[in-house]
Amino acid sequence: MEKQNPLQNGNIVDVSLLAIKNGDQGGDGSALILLGTGCSGAVPNAMCLIQPTDPPCHVCPQSLSIPPDRNPNYRCNTSLLIDYCSSDGLHNYTIIDVGKTFREQVLRWFTFHKIPRIDSIILTHEHADAVLGLDDIRAVQPRSPTNDIDPTAVYLAQYAMDSIVTKFPYLVRKKLREGQEVRRVAQLDWKIIEEHYDKPFVASGLKFVPLPVMHGEDYICLGYLFGEKCKVAYISDVSHFPLTFPSNTEYVISKNGAGQLDLLILDCLYKQGSHNVHLCLPQTLEALKRICPKQALLIGMTHEFDHHKDNEFLMEWSEREGIHVQLARDGLRVPIDL
Repeated sequence: MEKQNPLQNGNIVDVSLLAIKNGDQGGDGSALILLGTGCSGAVPNAMCLIQPTDPPCHVCPQSLSIPPDRNPNYRCNTSLLIDYCSSDGLHNYTIIDVGKTFREQVLRWFTFHKIPRIDSIILTHEHADAVLGLDDIRAVQPRSPTNDIDPTAVYLAQYAMDSIVTKFPYLVRKKLREGQEVRRVAQLDWKIIEEHYDKPFVASGLKFVPLPVMHGEDYICLGYLFGEKCKVAYISDVSHFPLTFPSNTEYVISKNGAGQLDLLILDCLYKQGSHNVHLCLPQTLEALKRICPKQALLIGMTHEFDHHKDNEFLMEWSEREGIHVQLARDGLRVPIDL
């Protein structure tokens, strides 16, 4: 695979961008880093290892023989890190979702890509694969015996906040009672996204537009649109398209609506069939044809997907449809001009 150039000023510089090598760390500008590209249960599927089927799964056993950093079929929970380099050359780091595998992602990809900290967190929803890593945020914050540190901003919907108060009551800032012992926990500054989701917000210098989508029959999850020079949409959890893609969200991200996306990062759970709360490959490809981004990366895959084999199919589809689409992989770094 060849070395790639960044996306600049809304134009595709190199159609091989999405085949960027994990080891190509690129320049000093902005970049997107896919910290996780797998389903809630992650890949490998534990049952494939402890109770192998006959014939055995050909994807999951690779995790025992190939180091994860060289195995694109090893997938943690979906998560995107945005390394935003502003005009003054300063970098800010925003992460979308911190799921069950967050600590593993930090150890593997923060160290590899030299990510020094997290400046802000954005949550799509409050399911386990999006929030259960919140406790581990303390590991990437400065140490203080009195917790006297600047808290990390967390942007989320009110319904997600209500759930987190129950899941993590100790992470919701409260005044200590007299004599109460200080516990070292993540210091977080909760910021509620307005209920109607039509107002952009700024996190670590970058503007985000909430994109409400249906994640099942009666549950709203948020995707996000960001980037001024290059338009990027991240939608990790969405159910069957188009019936549960709200019309306003579709308009904002469609070529025939508000304008063509430079990159769409989109949910894709199974290779065949359908699912009640996620897009699967047939629906994902139909969504891509309707939205028509310049390029797309698929995330949220189960062990049904074999990265190299299925990307060969997607390359053929891309040439036929004129939309460059590939399966993403953990650790993928995409240089981009935001």
